[in-house]
Amino acid sequence: MAVDRQRYHPVYAGMATTIFEKMSGLSRELGAINLGQGFPDDQGPPELIAAAARALAERSNQYPPMVGVPELRDAIAAFYARRQGLSLSREQVIVTSGATEAVAAALLALVQPGDDVIVFEPAYDAYAPMIRRCGATPVFVRLSPPDWRYEQEAIERAITPRTRAIILNDPLNPTGSVASDAALTMLADICVTHDLVAICDEVWEQVRFDGQPHRSLLTFPGMADRAVKIGSAGKIFGVTGWKIGWMCAAPEMAAMVARAHQFLTFTTPPALQYAVAEGLANDTLIDSRTAGWAASRQQLNDGLVQAGFAVLPGVATWFTCIELAASGLALDDLTFAERAIHEAGVASIPVSALFDDGNSSSIVRLCHCKSLDMIDDAVARLAAFRAANRT
Repeated sequence: MAVDRQRYHPVYAGMATTIFEKMSGLSRELGAINLGQGFPDDQGPPELIAAAARALAERSNQYPPMVGVPELRDAIAAFYARRQGLSLSREQVIVTSGATEAVAAALLALVQPGDDVIVFEPAYDAYAPMIRRCGATPVFVRLSPPDWRYEQEAIERAITPRTRAIILNDPLNPTGSVASDAALTMLADICVTHDLVAICDEVWEQVRFDGQPHRSLLTFPGMADRAVKIGSAGKIFGVTGWKIGWMCAAPEMAAMVARAHQFLTFTTPPALQYAVAEGLANDTLIDSRTAGWAASRQQLNDGLVQAGFAVLPGVATWFTCIELAASGLALDDLTFAERAIHEAGVASIPVSALFDDGNSSSIVRLCHCKSLDMIDDAVARLAAFRAANRT
């Protein structure tokens, strides 16, 4: 029976399944190594799992407070005080069911129909549909490899009287790049000059390999009352299925985004909140997770270079990008991704999927937070694929 698309909201009626779900589904079907969707291949830290089990047995399993259990809100504030020098009160922290829900709540609270929202591409693929569902228009500003710089002139050109907000994903998925202090200062100045709010998706703030502490746009002059900072326990601890995220903002703004959150998921599993609260107080655990991913990242990058792939620079996230043309492959990213999963048994993400126009590119994203054996196997398969297809 034909589907009557007029019954459904136009934002979703013509939308395909995300590239992440597609590639993970193919990985399961074909038995491929999944370097596509971003998640570790382990169970997560045993201490965190033990804390969750203990909370399930000993703490309440009923609805927790809508804004999050006090223990977790305090732990988030303390974590940011230690790690980033932020001074946040409990009232400025709202716990959400994952960071994507936090982005949705922030957009629903801060953006109105007819507004424009600046989105930097390549971009997490949820941003544009959520903006459109709010009745607003995403306005895309492209960043270019290999440095993925924020260019003031391009941003200023994109701003109109309708522009209400920017979404800043820093560190940036999929590129692994980090905004410089100069870029953050420029973005803050633009927000203040044009009276814009900033939705700061900072889920990769702890997954950095350059030894530098993360700086949030929230901390720059003029931004305290016009920015929402979003974080994720899934990224800090590598437990993506837990879906524990949060939003931090000035008290009035935090109250507004909490009102949007209450009609999305309302609340988040309490045992997982208690466990994350314990984890955020454990600096040794946090640092050990980052160190493990640093090792797997190095293993993947070194192996790719030795196999003749051109690895783009990046200092953060779980992802490495390769440039196909410079790697001697006359394939666009979509073709590479399709052929590599079927012929080499390795899943990847074509970066063109993270541009709204979907035009093919020559850049592919690979996830490195896997076991060293899995990475070695994947590199060997990709090396053989390259050898068979290089120009």
